[in-house]
Amino acid sequence: MNSLFDSIRKLGFRRGPDRILGGIAGGLAEVTGINVWLMRLLVLASFLLPVIGLGAYLVVWVLTPWQDNSIPLQQLFGGRSIE
Repeated sequence: MNSLFDSIRKLGFRRGPDRILGGIAGGLAEVTGINVWLMRLLVLASFLLPVIGLGAYLVVWVLTPWQDNSIPLQQLFGGRSIE
């Protein structure tokens, strides 16, 4: 499972430093070049989609590395391999 986390880190996507809650919208704004407030509105609008919006946000939240490369799901398992 550690190879999964290493692969996620290699993508280069990180939670944005300009964050309010989880930093997902800030990270997406940084990658796409869109204004962070517009991205936040788009993320909030996605929550109107039944299950998909909030569910996708939660999945991305547990798998997206912080600025220091730590991943919440990996921390949940103590950073050890869970294979």
